[in-house]
Amino acid sequence: MYSSDSDSHSGLTYRDSGVDIEKAGQAKERIKALARSTFNQNVLSEIGSFAGIYRPDFTRFREPVLVASADGVGTKLKIAFSTGIHSTVGIDIVAHCCNDILVRGALPLFFLDYIATGKLEPGVVEQIVEGLAAGCREAECVLLGGETAEMPDFYPPGEYDLAGFIVGMSDAAKLYDPEQVREGDQLIGLPSSGLHTNGFSLVRKLFFENEKFTPDTILPELSRPLGEELLIPHRNYLPALKELLLTDDLHAMAHITGGGVTENLRRALPENLDARVLKGSWEILPIFHVIQDRGKVRQEEMFRTFNMGLGMILVVAKNRIERVEDHFKRKELAYFRIGEVVSGSRNVLYI
Repeated sequence: MYSSDSDSHSGLTYRDSGVDIEKAGQAKERIKALARSTFNQNVLSEIGSFAGIYRPDFTRFREPVLVASADGVGTKLKIAFSTGIHSTVGIDIVAHCCNDILVRGALPLFFLDYIATGKLEPGVVEQIVEGLAAGCREAECVLLGGETAEMPDFYPPGEYDLAGFIVGMSDAAKLYDPEQVREGDQLIGLPSSGLHTNGFSLVRKLFFENEKFTPDTILPELSRPLGEELLIPHRNYLPALKELLLTDDLHAMAHITGGGVTENLRRALPENLDARVLKGSWEILPIFHVIQDRGKVRQEEMFRTFNMGLGMILVVAKNRIERVEDHFKRKELAYFRIGEVVSGSRNVLYI
């Protein structure tokens, strides 16, 4: 027998357990408009349905293959919590995922996000999704859907986690693979915008535990408050590389994320070749000098943890190097010729 209306008011509700469905609904309404700003003619669904539907254009490729990747923002989120700036971390996760499929030769199609928090704050979620939408527009992909999970007692107050999932497409014949790399190939580095999304556990320990700095601290070596410096969004390399993906000029690429220059460049090499990197051939951003000097971090550790000012490294066919350099000159984009591929055993050598 069902309870009467008067009885129901005394019963336990979902809101009593910490989940506010009405507030979640407000957040989702704000999200819809932001997500729609990324839609194109390939989207066949609406935000809020149980699954997103996307109809890809298979005619663009002779032998189309799907390429997917997933990642999280990591402890960089702690900087967003402490500053109250949540509009950049969405850009971070889209750029990170986009770059990860670029290195296989794929162009983005659509993106999905996952936001989990203890208590849902519509204003915070809106900031996050604003960043996601901006990141998707730059990546020329659709924010097709996602999940916003309210999990009381699971996350501390004011904190959340953010993850992303991207699907792209390429031609099977155009996929990059370390086995395509040849001795004599040239290495071109593209500048990073800052720390991107890696090394923040070390950075937070150094700045906020050891040095007792705050996000508002202004260091003489930096041009902005520390919190703003650390929140500079991860650079998306699609605008710089889209045209090159349609050529045969590149043999491989390395997205410099966790593991720094050393480990990620190794991933682009076959077993019988080394990458010889010329130290001093590119500009190391001031933030990395600050970390190394104040933390007394060994240079080897710096190169195994951070991007050191290089967010993407291209392995270029030796006879195509001038064409690739001309490409960046035409687009007025900075680049550095940082070394070459030599005989070896899959090591990264700094000389």
